[in-house]
Amino acid sequence: MIGRELDGYWKTVVNTIRDGIMIVNTSGAIVSVNDAFTRITGFCREDVIGMTCRILHCDICEEAIANGKGHWCSLFSTGAIGNRRGQIRRKDGTSIKVLKNAAILRDADGNVIGAVGTIADLTELSEKETQLEAFRLHLLSEDGFHGIIGTSQPMQHLFDMIENAAHSDAPVIIYGESGTGKELVSQAIHQVGDRKDQPFIKVNCASLTESLLESELFGHVRGAYTGAYKDRAGRFEKAKQGDIFLDEIGDLPLSTQIKLLRVLEEKVIERVGSSSPIATDVRIISATNQDLSQLVQRGSFRKDFYFRINVIPIFVPPLRERFGDIPLLAEFFFRKLKLKSGKNIERISKETMDILINYSWPGNVRELKGAFEYAFVTCYSSVIEPDHLPETIYNSKKGQNTTKKSAFNLIEIEKQELLEILRNTGGNQSKAAELLGVSRVTIWNRMKRFGIDSKRYIEIHDRESNEKL
Repeated sequence: MIGRELDGYWKTVVNTIRDGIMIVNTSGAIVSVNDAFTRITGFCREDVIGMTCRILHCDICEEAIANGKGHWCSLFSTGAIGNRRGQIRRKDGTSIKVLKNAAILRDADGNVIGAVGTIADLTELSEKETQLEAFRLHLLSEDGFHGIIGTSQPMQHLFDMIENAAHSDAPVIIYGESGTGKELVSQAIHQVGDRKDQPFIKVNCASLTESLLESELFGHVRGAYTGAYKDRAGRFEKAKQGDIFLDEIGDLPLSTQIKLLRVLEEKVIERVGSSSPIATDVRIISATNQDLSQLVQRGSFRKDFYFRINVIPIFVPPLRERFGDIPLLAEFFFRKLKLKSGKNIERISKETMDILINYSWPGNVRELKGAFEYAFVTCYSSVIEPDHLPETIYNSKKGQNTTKKSAFNLIEIEKQELLEILRNTGGNQSKAAELLGVSRVTIWNRMKRFGIDSKRYIEIHDRESNEKL
């Protein structure tokens, strides 16, 4: 395609573009606009040709003019305006938000002959952003705590623990099954605490090799190992006087545990390859889905390090222990994905909600979120029905008791089950955890919630054993 043919098709090309295009001369008079410009602004070509672009009352241009630049617009001195959000006034007097780009035009000799500007209508995007922000504030103010959703008793206890732990400089450790939201808890501790204006640094201890982990945590000096071409600050230095979150701390190598123990006790770090101590004032927040006391017994976790990080333990309840929050969480994910996807899905059916409430949720809140992401892909109607859920969740209803569950009988069943297990194991929490397929921490949590004294069941077990003899 030669140049003359391109010139002939240029008008078609310009009018195909969705963004509004406006060309002005050096006096700011509009000499050409495309079809999208008339659609966005409401002005027809006859309204604007020959008029200055001030007819749009663009707040970006007005700002430039108010600054007293030499030209009618700062564009002619800066040469371009890139991705600036602003506001223009349409012909009917209404204002809309736009994204503006502009650049000056020069002739073959380099002389300025005018400028071209584009405007993209951000009305729909702005409405979605406003909706999302309003939705976020609504959830946080009524049903959540710094991004954590829940109104059940276990969650209220968790929120109280976060509040109390946040204002301490002592190490905090967060226990909880995978998918319960331990990272959200760590962020909440930081946001509530006295270090909230300082950095919050996250490290996943399970995702890095031993050598890389130490370099990430403590930094390194040039030449410390192959590839260390220059000095590098580690996460502790970057955290300054803030918080550092060590996720999956149960996977820390023993050698790294020793070095972190020194950080906790002496408040100093050493970069890899250096023996010069660097003072640090960082609060450590850690998290694990493992029973660290069991790891200590097996020798894979240092006992002294365990006691140093286990100062303020916080237990995040699994979703099955706070089933009363499931409708609230379901509505949260439903509304969030509805806004994000733009799909015309109006509600969750009662049958679907019953399945969600009765499901055991081994993957916890993360699995619930994934279930709704799946449902929004498979649902093409206005209601999310049971068959829109993942097969593992949908089919789980077949093995469920058809008797309607209530808050009372679920809690009572769980309590009686735990009492029976403790009775049979003589109050041994480790054995009880093994029989129920949960961690010892979960057993401890349930006993505390139900007000169960393990010593009493040891005595009962001993008495029954003596009677049999």
